[in-house]
Parts: sequence; structure tokens; C-alpha cells
Amino acid sequence: MVVVVLTACPAGLRGHLTRWLLEISPGVFCGKVSARVRDQMWGRIVEMSKDGRALMVFSRRGDQGLDFRVHRHDWEPVDLDGLTLIRRPSAPEKVPTMRAGWSQASRRRHASK
Repeated sequence: MVVVVLTACPAGLRGHLTRWLLEISPGVFCGKVSARVRDQMWGRIVEMSKDGRALMVFSRRGDQGLDFRVHRHDWEPVDLDGLTLIRRPSAPEKVPTMRAGWSQASRRRHASK
């Protein structure tokens, strides 16, 4: 079983994937293909995706029973003791920003002079 999720990819790539997989929702494809076709399909996805992102989940023998491939995605697969987990990017710390110009109190004092 193979599941492919595309984000911001060209329509030609979506059309290309419909040769082997069913599009069950916009940008989400699933189906059952051989490992050789899956690998060739992934190469084509990477080649045609341009600025888009792609994520592929497929069945594999092992404890987890599945594996991941990602292309230009913020979330990345990480192997931890034989289990593949997806690491989410940490949220950037919010740094307080100072607005340019005078404060409200300073404007009032300056205007009253």
C-alpha cells in the first residue's frame, strides 16, 4: 500500500500519479504498486514537484510495518532505535519587537508643549 500527499505541486504531476494511484482527495493518492514502480514514481515526484512538497508513506516489513519519504517538507522522518518517527519543527521563539517611533505617552507630552 502506498499513500502520497502533494502540496503546491503542478497539475501535471497529479495527472501523472493517477496512472497508478487513486486520488481520494485533492493532492492525496493511494494504491498498491510494486516496489520498483514505487521507487520510479518517487523519482518522478522529486523531479516534477518544483517548489511543492511531497510525502510518501508505504508498507514495509518490520516492527512498524511502514516507512516514509519526504521531499521539501518541514517535518522530517527520524530513526529512533529502529522506529521511524516524524519530527515536527520547533516553534520559533517570539521575540518582542519594538515599533518605530514615539510611545503614546511621549507623543502626548510632546504635543502639550
